[in-house]
Amino acid sequence: MKMDYGYINARMRGMKSRLLTRRELEDLIFKPDLESLASELEKTPYHTEILEARSRHGGILCIECALRENFASTFRKIQKIAGHGEAGQYIAIFLHRWDVQNIKTILRGKNIHATSDEIIDTIIPAGELDEATFAELVKQPDARAVIDLLASWKIPYSAPLTRSYPAFAKSGDLAILENALDKFYYLDALESVSAETYNNRLIREVLQTEIDVMNIRTILRTIRDHVDAGEAAGLFLEGGRVFDTKALSRLAALHSTEDLVHELEPTPYHMLAGVAGTALNGQKISVFEKELEKYLIKKGVDSFAKDPLSVASLIGYFWAKYNEMTNIRIIARCKTADVPDDFLKEELVYV
Repeated sequence: MKMDYGYINARMRGMKSRLLTRRELEDLIFKPDLESLASELEKTPYHTEILEARSRHGGILCIECALRENFASTFRKIQKIAGHGEAGQYIAIFLHRWDVQNIKTILRGKNIHATSDEIIDTIIPAGELDEATFAELVKQPDARAVIDLLASWKIPYSAPLTRSYPAFAKSGDLAILENALDKFYYLDALESVSAETYNNRLIREVLQTEIDVMNIRTILRTIRDHVDAGEAAGLFLEGGRVFDTKALSRLAALHSTEDLVHELEPTPYHMLAGVAGTALNGQKISVFEKELEKYLIKKGVDSFAKDPLSVASLIGYFWAKYNEMTNIRIIARCKTADVPDDFLKEELVYV
């Protein structure tokens, strides 16, 4: 097993060395428009995907499609490297989140009556469900039909969706279905790494940190929207690293974002106090959400510094690649909105 992880570590570090550097990202920032941004990406490891996307799309859609295809193909490659043993099971945990994300995307699309092409163009087929599966799901007329088809295929994600569908049908709140998927994913993932081993512990730490971050985001939104603390409690994910159910309920009962930031100061999320001033004045929770995302990414990438004969390099590369895709996407979207370069630089996460 150690030899396997040594090989995987060497491959992950080799792939990490081909990610865009800070200087290369900043060069992208200063491109005047989307066309020149796409041309610059042709000189990078995104070359093949950009050329393919340009044959079908223009503008922001070209870059978005290239990013999605590159991400999916990269992790299909990693699945082959990891094989079907323990390492393969670990990478599957991270890739299952894309199955969940894609199902959410389809449900959102159906909810707003988006076209099939519009929905397909936002799918990232990096998980176990393939493009043919998503193509069939997208053909369904509504959310109920999507869930029924998942159930007929005996895909596990259908179970939480079926249970929560009556509540969604009554309220029309899509967050009910999305929250059910998140709860299912994290419970299943944590159960799969419950045994006490070093590798399981590394994966658990990452998953539990994600749960903490998602719960803090939920509390930020419920405080902003004046949601009753009892109602908010049903939205929390279980299994976080720092906050249990009792602590989350107490935080949800706070009256302001300022109170929440103060209560978080003794925790690993004390960095929110550093961005509180401007955000509190403008009631912008997006500033806090951005800081939480940055914390999560950096914690994931820091896994590269851990035992090379473990799953650590897989964790580190996943977050580094995800961060690269996110940064390029931010640059492209900011180009469409004529965002000043200096502001754009501040939006990126460098790791």
